[in-house]
Amino acid sequence: MSTNQNNLSSTEKIKMASDGLRGTLKESLHDELTGAIREDDQALVKFHGMYQQDDRDRREERSAKKLEWLYSYMLRLRLPGGFMTGEQYVGLHNIAGEHSTGVIKITTRQTIQLHGILKSHVKPTIKAFNTILIDSISACGDVNRNVACASHPKFSPIHEEIFSYAGKISKLGLPKTKAYYEIWLDEKPLLDPKEKEEVEKDPLYQDRYLPRKFKIGIAIPPNNDVDVFTNDLGLIAIVENDKLIGFNIAAGGGLGTTHGNAATYPRLASMLGFVRGEEQTLKAVLEVITIQRDHGNRSDRKLSRLKYTIDKMGVEAFKAELEKRCGFKLEEPKPYTFTSRKDEYGWYKNHEGKWYYTVFIENGRIADEKVALKTALLEVAKTGKANFRFTSNQGLIISDILQKDKKAIEKILTDFGIIAHTDGAGAVRKNAIACVAFNTCSLALAEAQRYMPTLITKVEPILAKYGLQDEEISMRMTGCPNGCGRPYAAEIGFIGTAYGRYNLHLGGDREGFRLNKKYKENIDEPAILKELDELFERYSKNRKSGETFGDFAVREKLVTF
Repeated sequence: MSTNQNNLSSTEKIKMASDGLRGTLKESLHDELTGAIREDDQALVKFHGMYQQDDRDRREERSAKKLEWLYSYMLRLRLPGGFMTGEQYVGLHNIAGEHSTGVIKITTRQTIQLHGILKSHVKPTIKAFNTILIDSISACGDVNRNVACASHPKFSPIHEEIFSYAGKISKLGLPKTKAYYEIWLDEKPLLDPKEKEEVEKDPLYQDRYLPRKFKIGIAIPPNNDVDVFTNDLGLIAIVENDKLIGFNIAAGGGLGTTHGNAATYPRLASMLGFVRGEEQTLKAVLEVITIQRDHGNRSDRKLSRLKYTIDKMGVEAFKAELEKRCGFKLEEPKPYTFTSRKDEYGWYKNHEGKWYYTVFIENGRIADEKVALKTALLEVAKTGKANFRFTSNQGLIISDILQKDKKAIEKILTDFGIIAHTDGAGAVRKNAIACVAFNTCSLALAEAQRYMPTLITKVEPILAKYGLQDEEISMRMTGCPNGCGRPYAAEIGFIGTAYGRYNLHLGGDREGFRLNKKYKENIDEPAILKELDELFERYSKNRKSGETFGDFAVREKLVTF
């Protein structure tokens, strides 16, 4: 048990007094005098997959008119490994249109967010998703979040076996409380206290859940598309002779920081060892979570992620505690290789002869904007001839298409200009990631997804000037230092400091083994473009054959480690 339990944060007290995450959510929903929910409920509703937000573009206008801010809710789905059937996608499309802004947002954890849901629409939205067998339980909050898994089946003949672990781990990490079903789906509450206590007894989360969010990613070499080392817990599949023998297990990744707080920092996960078979794997995953439950910081939420717990305990002591709780020793890590960390755009066929088409979706926004993307994907889904797999790079794979159906899907993609749109996007744009930021994220200090495409349009001529237009440089942007778009793990990272200003980070690698470092602080667009012009000129003249921009930045000591 951690020694800081006597000085609990306010959120900890809210969780423990919440009656299994129920709080006063039912009362909040019935209060028609406000678009908001009660303050304590704002912490609890996250466990149900939601954040309360408001339209920050309209704050000033509404305040001037003495109106309440325009509150709404972001709903995030639980989609282990990012998988959805075509039928479910049709449902998603319709629900988004009826209850949200209509934009379907792919997150960096392979799931979907809908924004702008008014309070009166939250319950109908969740009920509608329930009819297509999708929920939002644990998509947010101090619990195990959506489990990410390498998304492209072409990389391994046993992809589906490895992929199944995402669902198993997701199930393992679900809270036992029935609050979600009572509040949103109108299931009858358990009135007998003894029965309720027995049904909702939660050996994993108890009454306090975790000190902070917990993220798990599963990578299948050679592609590290899930950015496995940025997760609290990373599993790297080890395949020998086309058989899954187990996983290398790494712990302590996490990217969130706070400007001006030196005690916070991004960190990549530390390799702990190898676990063999399903039983050992699931046991190790469970016990890493319990160590964080028992030893994580519950007084200061800025220092409560697993990375700080591991650094406080020490990696070897953490590993020893894990082995003690598991009842077995971890083996030495097995060798593996990562060669890339990107989405494979275009058509690919797997070992079964099934076809996959990866669509370019800028910053994960599915909408009819530059191209009729949203309409096209609906048409594909309506054929019933494809599944949908979301990627950790905010992309989408139209998947599992039989040879006889490929022509029909290809015609839809061609007719709507999706193939031309995907083929025509530049290398940097295809690899870019941006978080939501303005206008809905309450933490945003600067723009991200609304600005990143414009910035890239200005950067592309600079790249072309130096013959670098085909270089797959990873460029990522966030509107604040919390790291949702993984900017610290990019070759070039932009971290918002104030409106229109960013810290410029350099030196991450292509495969996800190295974080970048701050190069310039608090600079605006003209300064960004000037810096990149000078850096790309230098890179084009002085790089070694095949040297990536991130490796060049380190070798030239543009940033030091």
